[in-house]
Amino acid sequence: MYFFDSRVRYSEADEQGRLTLAGMVDYFQDTSTFQAEDLDIGVDYLKSMGAAWVLNAWQIVIHSWPKVGNRIRTGTSPYSFKGFIGLRNFVMEDAAGVRLAEANSIWTLMHLEKGIPVRATQEMLDRYQLEPKLEMDYAPRKIALSKDGVMGEAFPVERHHLDGNHHVNNGQYIHMALEYLPADFEIGQMRAEYKSQAHLRDLITPVFYRGEGIFTVALCGTDGGPYAVVEFLQAR
Repeated sequence: MYFFDSRVRYSEADEQGRLTLAGMVDYFQDTSTFQAEDLDIGVDYLKSMGAAWVLNAWQIVIHSWPKVGNRIRTGTSPYSFKGFIGLRNFVMEDAAGVRLAEANSIWTLMHLEKGIPVRATQEMLDRYQLEPKLEMDYAPRKIALSKDGVMGEAFPVERHHLDGNHHVNNGQYIHMALEYLPADFEIGQMRAEYKSQAHLRDLITPVFYRGEGIFTVALCGTDGGPYAVVEFLQAR
C-alpha cells in the first residue's frame, strides 16, 4: 500500500477541532494522486491520453476522528482493474498505526472529449501494483431513495466547486451535502454515488431524506435527476 504522512491542520478542522469529513476525502484523493504522480502515470500522463479517472462511488467508514495537530498516515492501493473500471481502497491511521478510517472507491477511466470510457493502458497495469482487497464491510454501490424527499432551495455551481476537468469535483458534492446535515448527527459512514457531471452555473437542487440513523442528500439538476447522492449513517 502506498502511504504519505501528514499532520491535521487547523484549516482542515471543524468547530470541535476534528478533521472534517470533506478533509478526509481530500486526503484520500490526494494520496491516490501522489501515487500516480510517483509512478509517472499522473495528471500529465492522463492529459496526453485526453483522459481522466472519474469517481463513480465512495464508501468511507470512520472509527475515530483525528484532531488538530495529530500526525496521520494516509494510504491507498488499487485492488482490481476490469477494462475501464478501477477499484481502490484507502486507509487513514494515527501515528501509532491505529486505523481511524477505511474506504472503498470505484472509478471509470473516461476520454474527456469523447465522453466515453477507455481501457486502462498496459503501462498503467504494469506500474500499479495490485494489493489484496481490504477487509471491511462493503456496501452496495447504488444508494436507494424513497419517495418522501423534502426539496431545498436551488443554488448555482460556482468556480470554486470545479476541478481541473472543468466540472464539479467529487469532494465538492460532499461539501454541499454536509451543509444540510443536522448538527447533532455524528457520522459513522458516508456513501456517495455519482451519476452525472455538473458544470459552471448549473443549478443544483438539494432533496433531503431522513430515516432512523440515516440522512441522505440528493443533489439534483433542473430535470430532477441527481448529479450525486450522498448518504450518511449515524455512528453507533
